[in-house]
Amino acid sequence: MNAPERFLAACARRPVDRTPVWMMRQAGRYLPEYRAVRERVDFLTLCKTPELAAQVSLQPIERFGMDACIVFSDILIPVEAMGIPVSFGDAGPQLERRIHNRDDVERLRVPDPLVATPFVMEALRLTKRALLDRAALVGFTGAPFTLAAYIIEGGGSKNFAATKTLMYSQPQTFHALLDKLAATTAA
Repeated sequence: MNAPERFLAACARRPVDRTPVWMMRQAGRYLPEYRAVRERVDFLTLCKTPELAAQVSLQPIERFGMDACIVFSDILIPVEAMGIPVSFGDAGPQLERRIHNRDDVERLRVPDPLVATPFVMEALRLTKRALLDRAALVGFTGAPFTLAAYIIEGGGSKNFAATKTLMYSQPQTFHALLDKLAATTAA
């Protein structure tokens, strides 16, 4: 059983010859190879440059032989495609605009991912081609509630006060936001 078969069988709860191995944040700060790439480019450029995203996605496979390769990206990539600019600094992600009401939600677009984020599909293609069946390929995005919290708060939060306030004071607006995020991340 090769790594992609093993991974997919385990995901389907079928018997496998051994438990497949992969980790969250597989490509990241702990690898010197990753740090060398990050010395040359900022985080968002790394996410949006398919060749670099594929390169850092493959680094843990080359070094450790994981059974699944997680494509390098960020959960907020769809948010930017919806019309909310995102920047990354020392304090983490910052969103240029926040959602306060139904009009804000209505202004968000549900993008065509092939048009709005073609770099993600290209990173997936390049990574898959380079894997040569050595590992399964895993993509990801943020769940609607997580993305909603970032959009409402304008970044990370310790107490999510703005999210809770919108959720309880404008439940229809909150649900409309979740619906729009679900449509965006499902594409």
